[in-house]
Amino acid sequence: MEKIVIYCSSSFGIPQKYNQGAAEVVEGLCAKGFGIVSGGSFRGTMGVVSDTVARCGGYHKGVLPSFMKPLAYDALTETVWTDTMADRKEEMRKDTIAAIALPGGIGTLDELIETHVLKKLGRYSGRIVVFNMDGFFNPFFALLEHYVETGMLTAEDMKLVESFDTAHDLVDSFF
Repeated sequence: MEKIVIYCSSSFGIPQKYNQGAAEVVEGLCAKGFGIVSGGSFRGTMGVVSDTVARCGGYHKGVLPSFMKPLAYDALTETVWTDTMADRKEEMRKDTIAAIALPGGIGTLDELIETHVLKKLGRYSGRIVVFNMDGFFNPFFALLEHYVETGMLTAEDMKLVESFDTAHDLVDSFF
């Protein structure tokens, strides 16, 4: 089974439209037979991802550092415990064909940027995709454009991150 890692928010106080969009993406990926890898928590959008995979009857690997044991979702197919957040990110990417960033906070941004760097360096072979629902990631792309304009990033490396505005288009981009 091919697996896709999902980066997303663990916050409860975000607009519900982002959680609805997350559920649509995960439902579509599960319907296409993909396994989901996530941060494995019951909190925020991570909880929505977990609930959606469970409701769809899909495979769900959750990766959490051991200090987050109280936050673990109780119906994961597989739970992997790590020592550090850095180990968590590495384990989440392991054996995945793509990394999808849903609208999220600073942790999601950290995961997205690290994965982009690894892709640029040839250390991650999967696709990098953002769900740019309602232009959420427009400031991120503006920053990347600034880096290109100042010579800090090549236009080719900027294109390593794909963007989709709708859950339907994002899911349809996978086979």
